Amino acid sequence: MIRGVGRERREIMGVTQVKTAKGAGAEGAQESNLEGMEGGTEPVGAREIAALTPMMRQYLETKALHPDAILFFRLGDFYEMFFEDAVRASELLQITLTARAKGSEKVPMCGVPYHSARRYIARLIEQGLKVAICDQTEEAGSGPGLVKREVTRIITPGMVLDEEVLEPRASNFLAAVHWGERGFGAALLEASTGEFFTVEAPSAQELVEALARVEPRELLVPEGQKGAPEVAFIGSRLPRTPSVTELEKAAFETPRATAYLKGHFAVASLEAFGLVDAPLATGAAGAALRYLKDTQKTSASHVDRLSRLERSGHLLMDESSRANLEVLKTLRDGARKGSLLGVLDRTATSMGGRKLARWLAAPLCALPEIHARLDAVEELGQKSVWREELTTLLKEVADLERLCGRLSLGAGNARDLRALAVSLAQLPKLAAALSRCSAPLLKALAGPLSALPELAELLLRAVVDEPPVAIKEGGLFRQGFHAELDELVALSTSGKDYLLKLEARERERTKIASLKVRYNKVFGYFIEVTNSNKHLVPKDYIRKQTTVGAERFITPELKEYEEKVLTAEERRCALELRLFEELRAQVVAAAPRIRSAAEAVATSDALLSFARCSAEYGYTRPVVDDSELVSITAGRHPVVERVLGAGESFVPNDVRMDAADAQILVITGPNMAGKSTVMRQVALTVLMAQAGCFVPAKAAHIGLCDRIFTRVGAADNLARGQSTFMVEMTETSHILHHATRRSLIILDEIGRGTSTFDGLSIAWAVAEHLHDKIGARTLFATHYHELVDLAREKLRVKNLCIAVKEHGGKVLFLRKLVPGGANRSYGIEVARLAGLPQEVVGRARDILQNLESGELDEAGRPRVAVRRGSRTAAGQLGLFGAEATAAPQAAPEVPPAQLKVLEALRTTSLDTTTPLEALNLLARLQKELK
Repeated sequence: MIRGVGRERREIMGVTQVKTAKGAGAEGAQESNLEGMEGGTEPVGAREIAALTPMMRQYLETKALHPDAILFFRLGDFYEMFFEDAVRASELLQITLTARAKGSEKVPMCGVPYHSARRYIARLIEQGLKVAICDQTEEAGSGPGLVKREVTRIITPGMVLDEEVLEPRASNFLAAVHWGERGFGAALLEASTGEFFTVEAPSAQELVEALARVEPRELLVPEGQKGAPEVAFIGSRLPRTPSVTELEKAAFETPRATAYLKGHFAVASLEAFGLVDAPLATGAAGAALRYLKDTQKTSASHVDRLSRLERSGHLLMDESSRANLEVLKTLRDGARKGSLLGVLDRTATSMGGRKLARWLAAPLCALPEIHARLDAVEELGQKSVWREELTTLLKEVADLERLCGRLSLGAGNARDLRALAVSLAQLPKLAAALSRCSAPLLKALAGPLSALPELAELLLRAVVDEPPVAIKEGGLFRQGFHAELDELVALSTSGKDYLLKLEARERERTKIASLKVRYNKVFGYFIEVTNSNKHLVPKDYIRKQTTVGAERFITPELKEYEEKVLTAEERRCALELRLFEELRAQVVAAAPRIRSAAEAVATSDALLSFARCSAEYGYTRPVVDDSELVSITAGRHPVVERVLGAGESFVPNDVRMDAADAQILVITGPNMAGKSTVMRQVALTVLMAQAGCFVPAKAAHIGLCDRIFTRVGAADNLARGQSTFMVEMTETSHILHHATRRSLIILDEIGRGTSTFDGLSIAWAVAEHLHDKIGARTLFATHYHELVDLAREKLRVKNLCIAVKEHGGKVLFLRKLVPGGANRSYGIEVARLAGLPQEVVGRARDILQNLESGELDEAGRPRVAVRRGSRTAAGQLGLFGAEATAAPQAAPEVPPAQLKVLEALRTTSLDTTTPLEALNLLARLQKELK
């Protein structure tokens, strides 16, 4: 079992154990449900409610207000669940299902200890469920009747504040979505940090591109729209399927949302937030903020800013492109390690890690901002001592954003205050270090870091080094911080010393050596004197009780002390709670300055991470301008080069694209030679440059790109009813409809999901359209060698191939990109390397030779079916109607001179051969044949 059931809890609930097992697994829970419930989870009617205990009525009334959430109902030291909630939670949490007996019926129930509830809540949230926390709002026994209880907060996938549930280096956004005739509007709200953004888009697809940058955990939609096709479309195309929650339609209405936002931000107009001409985004923002306040039962004062995301300010990538390039996580298992983020994230704080991920998900398109980041990275990259100093300081800074968020929402404790105090104390040192830099961006960050010295000093002076988790049990504050508190602490902790001194003084005064000062819960403090010494009792003693062998007395001094001591602990805890609330209020008042400081810390940390990677990995500062050139000298793949084993080295490659003369690069070459790696590294180099990072190359000149598109790999989407080829064509169609002349396009094997002729036709037509209509810079990898002929037809198409070397019947992949087109794919060699049986590999070589020599033999039979070395002559009829067997004919021996000539013809690149060179080559080969 997950926990025992105490006597008090059994008496309150009338609990009977339905099934007890050594391991409280889902099977046991399910069996107990079947044994004892028999309709026990059906809705409870008015008559049944009237027959229930007052506590159960209180539970059902609370549950009725939150029907879509698992209700955690506080009873003593446990959070209890009943009815369907209990059945569902017991299965998901693997805890024992018990039951409350009511006559012959049993009400299912289960519970978890309140002090460890966070990990159970986290597991329910991971399943996409909501949890309503119903706490006791008064002390037990403080008044007649039931203890008052109410829901203090509702935890949903998009409304998580607990640091044990949140991933430190990942954001946790709620996305409120609203749509109408003008298109789509959305608001992105991060409850734990207070970040708040809006976006409007003309189509659902473009809205998805904006939402995919932050991977929202929860979608908030108008009531009745949960099953709408728009919601299904958005949810199915996000990288992680979010849970969907409905909110009353009125919350999304633009006039009501406008008034709500104005009231929260205390402004007369939303013009400063860019929402004057964005009614759909305004409605979504109002709904998102209302949802935060309703679920967290707070004013959400840490949400003190709102900004509109403009599509033109960032390099755009759809989710397919971001996934194919493995920017934030790997395609194979969704892990951070092995992605671009995994390589570049050397941040010291979780705030910096989140900032870096956001930069990579949405690189810049504004040259001044890009150059400002590059200047900062260059300066930090040149000063290793400064980097180490800054890293040491940053490691002492906790997550200011989330600390401020928890405290503002009433979910923080004294440990959060202590972590905030230590972190704020580091900011002036960090500001001093940054102010020594010459890069304007770094110097600008020093200002916000110097704005909170008084708050840091107050918190350090107030809170003890290791405060307890609970804020109602005392022990939060340092001695000397508050005089009255010090007195109460002394009374509650030093009472024994006082009583010993009092006892010694009274013995001396009365000459009664056996006199004792004692205490019990019934009579409180008293002085006990044996009967033999009663004649020595002073007149100021007041008789309190007579026992068999002694008399008990009190004195005015002891009575006064008793009143102080008995209430000291209670008063101490109440005073500490009040002082904590006062400190928290000061933190909330300083929230805007804390948020600004947190932003500065995160930015400096992300820049420092770029600088560290650039210096240690041998990256180069790129030239980023407004041209249409992408020129990379000795470029490398930033992830592949980091994962190569010992003794392996990455082979760098040069790539040059220009919309004027080398717009489309057709790349041919064998499987496994590295075509995809080269193309991806070009895209990642552009992405890194526009994010403000140095790049893995000897030199790089990057003309701004507005979008990066990729069409890579083969995958179906059965959930959408799409085959592999349909997915391929859908992605290609999206590219052709949205690419511009400023875009960078990566196409890998267009048309391979269908027949050869169909695929070749589609690939050729796509390339022509990109050349003639769009003009986007494109890397086009293909196995269709016929596409090299595009260079003869289109002026801005160039051919490149991956070099290979054949030696001793084996193929060596050189990983080098060279001019010209390849004439073989070497797929059979790759199959051999993959371990296909030797007979399969041999048969494949036969079929390949048949295909290369023609489709039909002399008798009209498919040559692909002919086996080399067959004893049957193709199409030869035997005498008397039977097939004649002929001796195997040896293949004619080719003279060495002819082999030499054939090899020379095979390896000559016609694309790079001038007419004069071709004539000279023919003359030399003719001479060798003679």
